[in-house]
Amino acid sequence: MLQQLALRNFRNFEQLDVAVPAAGLAIVGENGHGKTNLLEAISYLALFRSIRGAKDADAVRFGAPAFHIRAHLVAPARFSSVSVGYERATKRKRAMLDGVEQERLSLAFGALPSVCFSPSDVALVAGGPSERRHFLDVTLALSVAGYLPALQQYRSALRQRNAALRIALRAGGRLAASHEASVSVWEPALAMTGGILAASRRAWCDTHRDEFSDICAAIGERLPVTLRYAGHDHVVGAPPPDDARAYQVAFDEQRAHEVRRGLTLVGPHRDDVQLALGTRDLRTFGSAGQQRTAAIALRLLELSTLQQAIGTTPLLLLDDPFAELDANRAARIFSLLEASGVGQVLLVVPREADIPRTFTRLERRAMVSGDLR
Repeated sequence: MLQQLALRNFRNFEQLDVAVPAAGLAIVGENGHGKTNLLEAISYLALFRSIRGAKDADAVRFGAPAFHIRAHLVAPARFSSVSVGYERATKRKRAMLDGVEQERLSLAFGALPSVCFSPSDVALVAGGPSERRHFLDVTLALSVAGYLPALQQYRSALRQRNAALRIALRAGGRLAASHEASVSVWEPALAMTGGILAASRRAWCDTHRDEFSDICAAIGERLPVTLRYAGHDHVVGAPPPDDARAYQVAFDEQRAHEVRRGLTLVGPHRDDVQLALGTRDLRTFGSAGQQRTAAIALRLLELSTLQQAIGTTPLLLLDDPFAELDANRAARIFSLLEASGVGQVLLVVPREADIPRTFTRLERRAMVSGDLR
């Protein structure tokens, strides 16, 4: 639970200190005054990166050398304080837990677990595969032991193999023995860690497939909505222990073609989560309302996944996420949230009339030009 938040030179906040009640806050303000920036700062303490995909340097207030975010927490949090700072000149980022600097940022991941609902979530459905891969990576990194190290190792080996492939491409795109050795040396690590990622992602999709459909139906979607993990033909459908072996077979078969492309074409970095509306692709044929319904269902699954993993309810960040939905669907979503066991909530809306009846109990503050009143 978040008790106190202190921001220094983050986005449009030169200095902001906020005491957060146990139930949370409802913050009202016009667009462009900093409401979403505040939620971004709070969510930063879960992943130590912008939830909006922004570069750290872009989050530093204009003209300032660095930003700093600090939160005081109370039970059931694992720590009493968590903070992070970023220096523009050195590009150095440091995280501290209970006043102790962490050797690696990954050691502090999930210090303040949160789930954010926002209008931009529609990109989870309407956007490209990278949006859905990122969603799975964040959810599983915070809930599955061993997933984050495997992801980091996979990305490192992928960078090295792609660099070797580019060198081979510049040499004429022929797979000489020396080039094959420099490319294939990274494949065992890619196959092993890629197998862990694919198995974890597939298991999550298989586990939550029916729940996803049920949530969409409960929100008001009449056609069946389904999700399925989609990967390389060699890997999808293989028993989890065989994932690594299947990737190695795929690397052997694709290596010469990959040299001609200068790019690794096989692996979980190319996979997707397929979302279907009946028998049609939801991304292509779904209406805006149907896509938004599916995106909210994914966020609700993220919420329940983290609840099960950490044994308590994450902080709920609501960036006026249901404003574009009809009243009936919005009411059903709030009922689902209440049924899931809502804990502390930070809700931001442009007008007081936009505060849902479910959250009228929250203390209200106004956001004006980066100042809470």
